[in-house]
Amino acid sequence: MLKKFGKFIRGRFSSSGYLLGYIGRVFKTSFFFLTHEKSARKILIMQLLFTFIEALPLIALLSTALGSAIYLIGYKFLLSFGRESLIYKVLVMTIVQEIGPLLVAFVVTARSATAIATEIGGMVISHQIESYISFGIDPISYLVAPRFLGVTASVFFLNLYFCLCGTFGPFLASLIFNPVQASDYLSGIFRSFDLMSIWVSIVKSIVFGMIISIASTYFGFNVERASTEVPVAGIASVTKSFMFIIVADVLIIIMVAMR
Repeated sequence: MLKKFGKFIRGRFSSSGYLLGYIGRVFKTSFFFLTHEKSARKILIMQLLFTFIEALPLIALLSTALGSAIYLIGYKFLLSFGRESLIYKVLVMTIVQEIGPLLVAFVVTARSATAIATEIGGMVISHQIESYISFGIDPISYLVAPRFLGVTASVFFLNLYFCLCGTFGPFLASLIFNPVQASDYLSGIFRSFDLMSIWVSIVKSIVFGMIISIASTYFGFNVERASTEVPVAGIASVTKSFMFIIVADVLIIIMVAMR
């Protein structure tokens, strides 16, 4: 029993050390990517196209719908206390600081994490990774770095897009259910923006993007030789991404609350 437990602990430490080394390699190669890996820029562009551009309609729909729901429900609730003027602050803080980064990260995880993990896993199964190495091509700099940069940038810009649609989109709903002057609505929104909420949103989007890209590529490379491991890697990348995103979100909230 003790022998098995010791083997389990050694395995955990070994995998943790490998993961930390992998993260270090990803950061190092990504830092020099734009100047050293010109041949892999096409992969970066394709990743931005799939993760960012193709997700814009879905993000616009989700952000406008959620923002409108928060505005209408919150306005009705605050009106009963005579504090309806606070609705703009509630809307901005909810969308910008919490819902925006978190929901964008979940959408990108669902769309891109599985795709990246299964694609890289398929390359491992078909020995393409070995071919890259035999030709002197570093798989981390050629395959991982553009996906790391592409996913991280996509989450950042999608979050910005989500926040804009989620805060200004509800104006359309207000015209139907609670008519308000455009100047009053815009002034209320702009007065409610604060530097801390913006910085928290930016930090969350960058951290979440890094988590998604690292988890998806890491589990893709962990596929060994069986084709049945490829979908397992895709599922693992999604579940682990969700888990670490939630943990990171809670830690950032705690750090902001303690300041």
